[in-house]
Amino acid sequence: MSCVDSAIRRAVPGDAAALAELGAATFVDTFGHLYTPQDLQAFLAASHSEAAYAKLLARADHALWIAERGGRAIGYAQAGPCGLPHPDVRAGDGELKRLYLRSEAQNGGVGRRLMDAAMAWLLRDGPRTLWLSVWSENPGAQRFYARYGFAFAGEYEFIVGAQRDREFMYRRSASAA
Repeated sequence: MSCVDSAIRRAVPGDAAALAELGAATFVDTFGHLYTPQDLQAFLAASHSEAAYAKLLARADHALWIAERGGRAIGYAQAGPCGLPHPDVRAGDGELKRLYLRSEAQNGGVGRRLMDAAMAWLLRDGPRTLWLSVWSENPGAQRFYARYGFAFAGEYEFIVGAQRDREFMYRRSASAA
């Protein structure tokens, strides 16, 4: 399916439950095989619960967008201040924190539209350095972010329970056009 039959809008507090379901489902579909069931459930409870999304939606320094098709949430993006563990991160730097799509929504333009919405919001006050992180074993996402001017800047361990995943950090300089 193409992105033409989907709508993208800024998420509102009433979307917390839909975002929690979507966030948990896309995380499990993409990464669930990496973790023990106990570690996965603990991570989902902390990071992809309705309460976690309600807290994010209440923050003025964060924004989320939701993509819907036929009344069903199929993807979302989250942006806010940079919290990555890189020594070059400065106050005022922004971060694309999440960009997740259900498998049936991938490769149809929805991810690009979510990314465009997040980038516009991150750059609404003018140029600034932007960051994101991506799993080291996801070359498709790495190529996608490179098309937006992001370049490899380092790596760190993304921890889920006892599992430590190799995560790449990417940076887009404020001077990138």
